[in-house]
Amino acid sequence: MASLTWRETLSAEKGKPYFKNILSFIDQERGRGVEIYPPKGQIFNAFRYTELSDIKVVIIGQDPYHEPGQAHGLCFSVPDGCVFPPSLRNIFKELSVEYPGYQIPTSGNLEKWARQGVFLLNTTLTVVRGQANSHQTIGWEMFTDEVIRIINANLSNVVYMLWGSYARRKCAFVDRSRNEVLEAAHPSPLSAYRGFLGCGHFVRANNYLNAVGRTPIDWQL
Repeated sequence: MASLTWRETLSAEKGKPYFKNILSFIDQERGRGVEIYPPKGQIFNAFRYTELSDIKVVIIGQDPYHEPGQAHGLCFSVPDGCVFPPSLRNIFKELSVEYPGYQIPTSGNLEKWARQGVFLLNTTLTVVRGQANSHQTIGWEMFTDEVIRIINANLSNVVYMLWGSYARRKCAFVDRSRNEVLEAAHPSPLSAYRGFLGCGHFVRANNYLNAVGRTPIDWQL
């Protein structure tokens, strides 16, 4: 089962009318001049950089960044050259506490994590410029619910790092007897002080991966 690919496991879902309607809606909106992020070729980057069978860690985001140049298909990540959004700053701050030798990177591009098996999934995969949560009702939630179901059904010994109540609800059905589920507040400045800062998730994730015989993540970018 572990050799299953996204192409194989998602082919049926991508053939369903609701999924085709999502893509059609986005194309129509772009056709009439609406700015939608991330760019068309980057919407599915999380799947492109982290194959299903390679997943070690799942991190759940809610919505892509909605300012120009920020979103590139990986939750919490920004392309090279972008100023760090506040949540990402707090993620790096937490890493520097958990790993005293950790160097705050010059880029907020988390592609290196993704290529090591950190699945960086936003539950809504597109957004209109300047309008947070603007595509939350167009069907993406159905698709990403199925994505998490596929991961849970086919993989074991995965670490789920669930930050905030939204992520916890999204993954409520994950089998905790076969996986490690870590929960904390969201890294947003509005909530990070309520339990994200000091959560120890990055060390705990690697300790678990080591314990089950999997290669830990190099969090240094």
